[in-house]
Amino acid sequence: MPSLKTLSIALFCLLQAFSLCAQKNTRSKSFYTRERHNFRAPVVGHNKAKTICPIFENSKYPYQGIGFKVGDPFALTYKLYPNKHFAFVVDAGRPSSSLYSQLFREEFTLKSDELTPGQESTEYLSHKVENDFVVDVKALYQHDAEKLSKGLQFYAGVGWEIRKTKIVYDYLFETGVNENEFARVTNNRLTQGVQAVAGIEYSYFQLPISAFIEMEYYIDIVQQPGWTQMQGGIGLRYVF
Repeated sequence: MPSLKTLSIALFCLLQAFSLCAQKNTRSKSFYTRERHNFRAPVVGHNKAKTICPIFENSKYPYQGIGFKVGDPFALTYKLYPNKHFAFVVDAGRPSSSLYSQLFREEFTLKSDELTPGQESTEYLSHKVENDFVVDVKALYQHDAEKLSKGLQFYAGVGWEIRKTKIVYDYLFETGVNENEFARVTNNRLTQGVQAVAGIEYSYFQLPISAFIEMEYYIDIVQQPGWTQMQGGIGLRYVF
């Protein structure tokens, strides 16, 4: 579950995005007429207007976006907008391993072929995540919320997540009466599962970028079938 600090940062970024929306794209006419009244207010043509807010015009699809996402996971993100209502996303990065510490501890087990003679009883000590990598692919339906705020969209969809983790476990095992020895074992964990995702995207800036905040509900179907986890984050993409 994302922490309170993460949600606070997300809310702050969202408020900043909406404040930018309220800013005017042209300078006040009084600026041009304050000193010399014969100045005329500049006329912004169609091409210039597109430079001010150049993305998501209905006649210009498809679009692409590339950027980053902060949260669970921290990832590079690519988004393809084939048309106004549908989009596809690929995220690749590192999960927030601290959120899964309890899960990894509970998963500590040794297979029979990993035990040596005399290691009949083992006791977990600690673990360390040495590598953790995740890739997810999502298909989204986008809904224009321009009636609420120009440049705002809601979206929802489904996805698939694959995660590869290398965990080093430290443990004790009994060698005799009241005698224990230290040992270490490496677990290469590979799992995958389905996601449900919902979020908002905002793109009314003077630069071709979009800001987004999203939440995901992940269901593991391989490592621990039925295990679930809330994920999500905020991010920015450059749109072209």
